Amino acid sequence: MPIAHSADGAQLYYESHGRGPALLLLAGQCCDHREWTRVAQDFATQFQVIVWDYRGTGQSDKPPAPAYSTRGFAADAIAVLDDLEVAQAHVYGISMGGRVAQWLAIDHPHRLRALVLGATTPGNAHGVQRPAAVDKALRSADVVALLETSFTPAWIAANRALADEIAALWAAPLPAHARRLHYQASEDHNAWDNLPGITHPTLVIHGTDDQVNLTSNAHLLAQRIAGAELHLLPGARHGYFEEMREASFAAVRDFLLRHSG
Repeated sequence: MPIAHSADGAQLYYESHGRGPALLLLAGQCCDHREWTRVAQDFATQFQVIVWDYRGTGQSDKPPAPAYSTRGFAADAIAVLDDLEVAQAHVYGISMGGRVAQWLAIDHPHRLRALVLGATTPGNAHGVQRPAAVDKALRSADVVALLETSFTPAWIAANRALADEIAALWAAPLPAHARRLHYQASEDHNAWDNLPGITHPTLVIHGTDDQVNLTSNAHLLAQRIAGAELHLLPGARHGYFEEMREASFAAVRDFLLRHSG
């Protein structure tokens, strides 16, 4: 079982699939590498796809202290790249993973090639916060409410088996302390002052109907990072990478291939 070790000794589970330019995928809050299963298969035809479990999730260690942070998760991600002896990688993060990706670009710029920020925000201090009802569902892990918020009713009805599979993944047992620490790490994120220092090719991709991380945040990120490209998916919600898998995959793939020279 492939295991990397963080600076503080935490064991971090990871997987690597495919061949080509390295691509590190960063999942959302409280999610492990399985959130990327179908999308990772798409990318593995042209990239070395690296997925991993944040501390607190999946097969990685779940220490109750110290406090987790998006910056700390970024340092853990570097431990994974080091264990694989990957000098540089494209990085694609969704939701909280997009916040972690920001710190990777800021703190470890020489390890990144291109950056993709999906359905994410610059942090609550300067970003646009989600509706209170959605935040309550996220904080309490109300899977039914989160599913209905993340996907359109039409998609859920047409993909009932997959929707149930996603819901089961979100409902997977997670220690209470880990769920709390993940939520707080995501809520405490604030990279606003550092974003202008990002010089990597950057794609900001977001659904126009996202209620978990409101679409206004995509515009803020694109304005804050010089040269960033903004790609909006009409009608998509927070789970755009599943509901509009083909279109979002094509947009990200084409962007990354342009910067894989």
